[in-house]
Amino acid sequence: MIAQQTMPGRPGSFRPTRGPLKTDWHADVKTQGELEAAVGAGIRRFEQDYMGRGPRDIRAHLLGDLLVVRLTGVLTAAEQHLAQSSPAEKGRALLKQVRTHLVETARPMLEEMIHEVTGAKVLSLHHDISTVTGEEIIVATLAEFPYYRDAKRR
Repeated sequence: MIAQQTMPGRPGSFRPTRGPLKTDWHADVKTQGELEAAVGAGIRRFEQDYMGRGPRDIRAHLLGDLLVVRLTGVLTAAEQHLAQSSPAEKGRALLKQVRTHLVETARPMLEEMIHEVTGAKVLSLHHDISTVTGEEIIVATLAEFPYYRDAKRR
């Protein structure tokens, strides 16, 4: 028999369980902040391993079924010179094209990492980078709201 458990922080949401209701299920479920930190750490590893350099700062925000990741300081010195080269429009377009191609090539790895952390399948993934500020944005639409528990109040 499948029982249902109400998820804290998620009005009207249920978590199916097998057998009797567990009262300590929340010990296995991360908080929203822990999910966001884990996604940020995964994206940082991806940037370091796949792009060759990690961002200066990274912030992930879970907004319902939308995951927004903001990375700052991602451009290498060579990419900064390319973006400022003459003609500047050509250098910026080339930089955006290369970065977009790299993210699209690695998309399955990013989707798998997000799925492992949040437990939700990625429906769509969007990416853009500013060649002026060196800021990169990754937005993922998830198939469902990830489960998380409320943070403990101190």
